[in-house]
Amino acid sequence: MPPKLPRRAGAARSQRASPDSGSAPPAAPRLEIGEADFVVLCDALKVSDSVREKAWKTYESLSAVDGAVAYNKKKKETWGVCIFIVAIDLDEMTFTFTELLKSISISVCTFFQFLKEVDVNMDTVSTEVDSTVSRLKKKYDVLLALYHKFERTCGLIYLEQPSSEISAELSSVLVLKNYWITFLLAKGKVLQVEDDLVISFQLLLCVLVYFIKLSPPAMLKEPYKSAVTAVAVNGSARTPRRGQNRNTRTSKQIDTDTKVIEVLCKEHDCNLDEVKNVYFTSFIPFLSSIGIVASNGLPEVEVLSKQYDELYLKNKDIDARLFLDHDETLQPDVIPCSQLERTPVKNNPDEELNFILPQTPVRAAMNNIQQLIMILNSATDKPSDTLIMYFNNCTVNPKDSILKRVESLEHIFKKKFAEAVGQGCAEIGSQRYKLGVRLYYRVMESMLKSEEERLSVQNFSKLLNDNVFHTSLLACAIEVVMATYGRSASQSDGTSAETDLSFPWILNVFDLKAFDFYKVIESFIKAEPSLTREMIKHLERCEHRIMESLAWQSGSPLFDLIKQSKEREGQTDQPEPTSTLNLPLQHNHTAADLYLSPVRSPKKKASGPPPSASSTPDAQPAVTPQTQKAQKSTSLSLFYKKVYLLAYLRLHTLFFRLLSDHPDLEPLIWTLFQHTLQNEYELMRDRHLDQIMMCSMYGICKVKNVDLRFKIIVSAYKELPNTNQETFKRVLIREEQYDSIIVFYNLVFMQKLKTNILQYASNRPPTLSPIPHIPRSPYQFSNSPRRVPAGNNIYISPLKSPYKFSDGFQSPTKMTPRSRILVSIGESFGTSEKFQKINQMVCNSDCQLKRSAEVSAAPKPLKRLRFDIEGQDEADGSKHLPQESKFQQKLAEMTSTRTRMQKQKLNDGNDTSASEKK
Repeated sequence: MPPKLPRRAGAARSQRASPDSGSAPPAAPRLEIGEADFVVLCDALKVSDSVREKAWKTYESLSAVDGAVAYNKKKKETWGVCIFIVAIDLDEMTFTFTELLKSISISVCTFFQFLKEVDVNMDTVSTEVDSTVSRLKKKYDVLLALYHKFERTCGLIYLEQPSSEISAELSSVLVLKNYWITFLLAKGKVLQVEDDLVISFQLLLCVLVYFIKLSPPAMLKEPYKSAVTAVAVNGSARTPRRGQNRNTRTSKQIDTDTKVIEVLCKEHDCNLDEVKNVYFTSFIPFLSSIGIVASNGLPEVEVLSKQYDELYLKNKDIDARLFLDHDETLQPDVIPCSQLERTPVKNNPDEELNFILPQTPVRAAMNNIQQLIMILNSATDKPSDTLIMYFNNCTVNPKDSILKRVESLEHIFKKKFAEAVGQGCAEIGSQRYKLGVRLYYRVMESMLKSEEERLSVQNFSKLLNDNVFHTSLLACAIEVVMATYGRSASQSDGTSAETDLSFPWILNVFDLKAFDFYKVIESFIKAEPSLTREMIKHLERCEHRIMESLAWQSGSPLFDLIKQSKEREGQTDQPEPTSTLNLPLQHNHTAADLYLSPVRSPKKKASGPPPSASSTPDAQPAVTPQTQKAQKSTSLSLFYKKVYLLAYLRLHTLFFRLLSDHPDLEPLIWTLFQHTLQNEYELMRDRHLDQIMMCSMYGICKVKNVDLRFKIIVSAYKELPNTNQETFKRVLIREEQYDSIIVFYNLVFMQKLKTNILQYASNRPPTLSPIPHIPRSPYQFSNSPRRVPAGNNIYISPLKSPYKFSDGFQSPTKMTPRSRILVSIGESFGTSEKFQKINQMVCNSDCQLKRSAEVSAAPKPLKRLRFDIEGQDEADGSKHLPQESKFQQKLAEMTSTRTRMQKQKLNDGNDTSASEKK
């Protein structure tokens, strides 16, 4: 039962009476609603009457639902959540987030979890509250990661017990407090984004640089002590200044800063140029803006704290100074031991089990960036000689237009980056853009080489003069860079967390349509072999977001293509025939196929794969319009096939969670879902694929008398990966009017499809749509060991690397005892030199893994390994050096076997046995 409304909280009123209120004019009587403790909480947070009243009503509605015992047991926490929700909705925040947490004695993590539990109905927590909570989560995750890094770093810089000659003013506690508050103030004033982990960490390093050079050498550990001492010797303050001008002193100061920056960057594997950029273009101007001068020594903590207090009260969020006190409201949830990676040591059963702690967010981010920079070190931000050759072979040379486009987009990107991150960070944006340009030229060259090999032509004039293609390719390259730098602190658990610069931010910067961007994604992945699984997954997720909603926004070229496909003479009223749904999805198309679409030959059947040779109209005779019908768009056909596949996979996942006891309903729901996408595609305009999915599921269950409420559908949907609560809380009803998905179903979906839905209740339901063929991703590879033929009891597995893949690039991690044994050939291993020998041979191998572009019933691709033994060619397996051990001979035999396996793959199956006898 919900708690009854008290008449008046007289006791609470008397407790709040001010002792000196007699001299003040009598205040207007306040409407006191709720229990006495609720009133006390409202008074402590200084909330308005409107917030009090609505918060209490929200609490009453929560207490009235099933399972409300938990809310009654946690009254104070529930009141705090209700006040928080209402204050945001009414835009009447009279308290900070930290003040709220303190008032109800709850931590950040517990509050977020409790808020999630409170959202039992779709209208309890609004999208505004969701957005605010998301922002607070991101900020907290970044601050928590940076504070842990800050503590560890300071422990490496300063001595725990410095010599007695150090004054008491420079105690470690005071120094840490000074450091941290300076950083918080700098972060708040320099950065407009609160979730950029990389720039925030670089700014933290700048703060460390500033304080290290002001610290007495006796306080510092190596190598920081040597850096400061060397600077002091080379440019001491005791040096006579007669004859020195201001520029000379400034130059020495810059040398001092640069020396300390170099040491810090080396110790933390940071990019020196990037940190120097942040230091001189952002941090130094920040110090000047708040009146801090290096010659005056350490800034006063009280002055800094007062300035930060103004910033904190303005933002009304988290008081990050409390990290210094290890305040309970900011303590993270403890990771249970079961979540740690256990690595049993089988070779020594008496040894305790090892636990490998996950990488810290900062370390993972730095590793990803270093890996990206290493990959692009060999690339340039100008077209290579090979690209220039391709440009010269074009009918119309595209070089000038390409260079002008790159230059103009740089100015746009730099401006938009500064607007999003902070005006002092414009040069940081320029650095990231140049990395993207390097990747852009690198991938373009790889694409053109593949096209030349495939088509035996070198004239790609039409493609290379296509503005949309180049803008999309450059945007994709920059997205890879931004995703690498944009790692959120909350991604350490493997989830994908968005930041302010996350996709589709780059589309808005370049004014690029999502449907045009989608065309380049698959070809980009195939053309860039350095992309790892996580970065491929990121780009695939971008593709999914385009198919889910972005491509269906008003103004998208997708609707024009669909309209054109319906207007083709003699063609069925379908963007893609349903007869192709159960056929394998072909992956032999290229970017040229999609950007120069329509290119499908009308002589081919609609269900067949698009011809690859059609991507170079410059090299082929033109088709006479009078003798041919209008051609079908390859890009539209492929897009719809991928949308159908994605739609069915998401439906199948949700169906399995909710209706596994009614397997006969899945084909019916899928048929309605597919019919809507194909024939009522206007329902997708400015909406989300999942909205149509949930409505289709609810509609079929309704006519089949299966009890499935929208509340249950939504609850299960929230647990699916990559979902957003706004999908079901804010659905377009009509122009500029939004409501919940239930309202959308009743007013829009049901009205449009009522006749079709009712057919499923009749004895003659519509013809069922085929289930899409579920292919394996063309970018993923099997990790299972493969047995070597020819009778050898040898298995080959992909090489296990001493790096872990994190957010797209390799980062060092510990290897387990088992993963250290990479090869086992039937003899005991003696010394570690043999392992080093194996690693050296594998690292020197010039074998490059090529991704398969075909996903069909063909045999799985064979693993390609090559062992080069000191330059000796042992491919035929017939020669062995006298001094070779049994171990080395086995390696040579494996190499020989691998060669035969490659030949076997190239020959017909009938030649298999003959090739093994050789």
